[in-house]
Amino acid sequence: MSSVRGASKRRYRRRTVRITVEYLSDTRLHSERATTLGAGGLFIETDSPASVGSLLKLRFQLSETGTRHEIEGRVVWSNSVGNGAAGATGMGIEFLNRTAASAVAVELESLG
Repeated sequence: MSSVRGASKRRYRRRTVRITVEYLSDTRLHSERATTLGAGGLFIETDSPASVGSLLKLRFQLSETGTRHEIEGRVVWSNSVGNGAAGATGMGIEFLNRTAASAVAVELESLG
């Protein structure tokens, strides 16, 4: 029986989103799309994912009128172009600040 990547390890429910995330990696600012989001982290689609273990400073809004979230995260897994992995190229980010992650979760739930 196969399972979705990390599904058995997830502590938080994920939702499909299409939001722009700005993130600082190695003193360089990037702007990419996040496609899944939960209280524990998010997935950013990118052809150039940061290395596993990299620390990122993230900034995003869930809606035009929503809170602008600024939160630190760590790359916990990635799919790179040409590595033979199935699925979208990008990186899974774990939020490091529980207070900020809670604010994301509350707003995400209020969106319905």
